[in-house]
Amino acid sequence: MKKTVSEIAKLSGVSVRTLHYYDKIGLLAPSEVTSETGYRYYDDDALQQLQQILFYRELDFPLKEIVQLMKASEYNKEEVLIKQHELLQLKRKRLDNLIKLIHANLEGDPTMSFNEFDTSEMDDAKDKYAQEVKDRWGHTDEYKQSQNKTTSYSKEDWKRVTAEMDELLKQFSECLEDHPANKNVQKLVSDWQKYITNNYYVCTNEILSGLGQMYIADERFRRNIDKFREGTAKLMNEAIAIYVKK
Repeated sequence: MKKTVSEIAKLSGVSVRTLHYYDKIGLLAPSEVTSETGYRYYDDDALQQLQQILFYRELDFPLKEIVQLMKASEYNKEEVLIKQHELLQLKRKRLDNLIKLIHANLEGDPTMSFNEFDTSEMDDAKDKYAQEVKDRWGHTDEYKQSQNKTTSYSKEDWKRVTAEMDELLKQFSECLEDHPANKNVQKLVSDWQKYITNNYYVCTNEILSGLGQMYIADERFRRNIDKFREGTAKLMNEAIAIYVKK
């Protein structure tokens, strides 16, 4: 069920102003912005993304770094949660030690210890995690191109990119009764490839083929693509497979 920005703010404790800022920097865009009133709506996928962002914020990751981590081309929610769980356990360990130190002082044992304030273990773990992301994805030309382009995107740029994507997905959804090799469907695949190249990175046929497979293998992608009509992701996958063999 879609929720308004005010409802999301009330639910999450994140201010409306902050949600607007997240949209501006390309961290969390509304799932829908009505053309008539400009109202912002967030769906369940957006809520899950917000939760991921708040986990990162709880771990004191800078917003700029969170944007990079969230937009990694092979972003895997389960893997991210495992890493965040490990980091939060380290944070809890440090807080527990600080609480014990305070308790000792309250009990009349003014221990002059400062080890509990040391954040080096936590900082090292965070740096290692961020480096793993860069090592895994940062070496690819596609990742670098995407970062170079999207980092400078304004709020209006993201609105345009999202609108273009939705329009193409809607057109695909209107072709479910057509064969994947249909001329109109193949034209849409070509338009989709150009859309990715123009807005993110050079989308070769090889990359496009991999994306087509991911659209049905990754539940997150399938749900987003099928938002206009179930079966759209399957059509895109089959149409892309035909397109790249030409």
